[in-house]
Amino acid sequence: MTQYEMIRSQLSQAVPFANYVGIEVIEVGDGVGVTALDQRDETSNHIQSQHAGAMFTLGEAASGAALAGAFGPMIFQARPVASGASISYVKIAKGRLEAHAKTERPGPDLVKELEEVGKSAFDITVDIRDGDGDTVVTMTVGWHVRKA
Repeated sequence: MTQYEMIRSQLSQAVPFANYVGIEVIEVGDGVGVTALDQRDETSNHIQSQHAGAMFTLGEAASGAALAGAFGPMIFQARPVASGASISYVKIAKGRLEAHAKTERPGPDLVKELEEVGKSAFDITVDIRDGDGDTVVTMTVGWHVRKA
């Protein structure tokens, strides 16, 4: 099992709310994360599209996966906290969605900053796509990470 597979399996259990909503962690890599959400009655709104809150949770989970991948095994000695987010709903979203997240700086740079300064602040961009590959949501999540 690679470090990223280990982190991916841990993330699937680590955030009870994301698990409750039905978020699936698909991929974790160096500063990248991919999550998915199948549309169900519980994640739908009054017009039978994906609920804005469900899509926000999907994007935030992908950003957390990218963060965890950037810090690698060191993530277990870090305390990440989302500091803010902006989101734009671009298109009506139906069906299975995938969120693709990427850190603004490479993982080794973030790890070095955490080791040298004891904290790091950065943004992660998220692109949520529908089954046709069309962007339905764009999002930026700000993160603060401190040594635990």
